[in-house]
Amino acid sequence: MMHGPLPDLIHQQDAATGPWPVVAVDRILTWCNRVIFVLASIAMVAACIVLSYSVIGRELFQMPNYWQDEAAVFLLVGTAFMTSAWVQQQRGHIGIEAFVSLLSPVANLIRLWLVDVASFAFCSFFAWKSWTLAYEAWDEGQVSNSMWSPPLDIPYGLMALGMTLLCVQILLQIIAPIVGAARR
Repeated sequence: MMHGPLPDLIHQQDAATGPWPVVAVDRILTWCNRVIFVLASIAMVAACIVLSYSVIGRELFQMPNYWQDEAAVFLLVGTAFMTSAWVQQQRGHIGIEAFVSLLSPVANLIRLWLVDVASFAFCSFFAWKSWTLAYEAWDEGQVSNSMWSPPLDIPYGLMALGMTLLCVQILLQIIAPIVGAARR
């Protein structure tokens, strides 16, 4: 089940207040997240069209489908990773509500901050490993093992970029309470 209204998002609007570097990064990331969200929505529709074309072509016309499944997977992987920062900005990830109702508002803010710190540590490691994987795929010219053989640095790069944006978003959420920044 998803969190109810969290203390840091009860009166959320689009603008942030606080020290200018935090506000500037927040505004840039918010803009990037909106653009990525639109592009990811288009990618989801494209994946649906590609998969539908694949099924119809294979069943009705006995057409081979050597590229459709892989293209759809690339689109879906890109969508999942690239939109993770937007989901985090909305606090849309799944959380456990049992503690939210038992703890005081201050304890919930501390709990939320500690979860963000742990998430940042994990996501930073994941982003670092994703960038090394993307670089290796690019440097070695790795391609998938299909007839289509698209370069693997595309999905690995999307994964690395998405995880990096997620790290920036989580870092903003960690720093904001410390420097007194808040979303209005």
